[in-house]
Amino acid sequence: MSAPSPDNARAALEAVRGEIAKAVVGQDAAVTGLVIALLCRGHVLLEGVPGVAKTLLVRALAATLTLDTKRVQFTPDLMPSDVTGSLVYDARTAEFSFQPGPVFTNLLLADEINRTPPKTQASLLEAMEERQVSVDGVPRPLPDPFLVAATQNPVEYEGTYPLPEAQLDRFLLKLNVPLPSRQDEVGVLTRHAEGFDPRNLHAAGVEAVAGQTELEAAREAAAQTSVSPEIAGYIVDICRTTRDSPSLSLGVSPRGATALLTTARAWAWLTGRDYVIPDDVKALALPTLRHRVQLRPEAEMEGMTADGVINSILARVPVPR
Repeated sequence: MSAPSPDNARAALEAVRGEIAKAVVGQDAAVTGLVIALLCRGHVLLEGVPGVAKTLLVRALAATLTLDTKRVQFTPDLMPSDVTGSLVYDARTAEFSFQPGPVFTNLLLADEINRTPPKTQASLLEAMEERQVSVDGVPRPLPDPFLVAATQNPVEYEGTYPLPEAQLDRFLLKLNVPLPSRQDEVGVLTRHAEGFDPRNLHAAGVEAVAGQTELEAAREAAAQTSVSPEIAGYIVDICRTTRDSPSLSLGVSPRGATALLTTARAWAWLTGRDYVIPDDVKALALPTLRHRVQLRPEAEMEGMTADGVINSILARVPVPR
């Protein structure tokens, strides 16, 4: 079977967005972020209050792809081996054999990831960065593609553990899932009144429209999107300015700058261009950088937010012509 053309691969990813819309009303920014993460081989953290369809978003994405998917519900008593797998003694052979955990999949839904202690959260670090899991000193590669889509409630809610900075930095994007507008909320209620069941996406008409061949073709095409030295310099200037901001105790690292380059390039390709413009960088700056900076306590007391600081930096940094 021949690989699809770049245009066909782009159309397949556009179809993914259309299929998700059959299950989720609004949340276009979050849907776009999930598609960009697929393109960039990155991981996504979705944050929002309970009941705004974070889990449904990821389940709908999984339903549109012909890929293997698994779900882990993170709880305070979840152990690292419950995620990665463990060695199990086989009495018949008198040997230990490896029993893979749910992390051995293409799309892992890590539901309410901040409801489990840091030790279990950390079990995903190697998997997310190295695309492998080491058990008893033996590295075991994960399937390709491999994407972690994690959901969390804001940390001020009871029973949550803030994610460590090292793990936050492993996520390519942090997508805020806001409460819907009045119009969108009316649309949600109308769908439910007409019989929509979020537990049965197949009945809602959500179909698999993309697979590994389309993803590979899209990734290869997006990687050809050109980035001028001026755009690269613009990204570096934005990230360096965060390190000098008096409102931030932690600025964006070089890994964050690389991530912004990658996501801006993917967005440019999705919109039909083979080159990156400053607007692509601005469009992806917040979801790519907001979890890579840390506010000073005094800035938090003054009501500042990471998004507000990044927006002010975008307004100050000169845009290349």
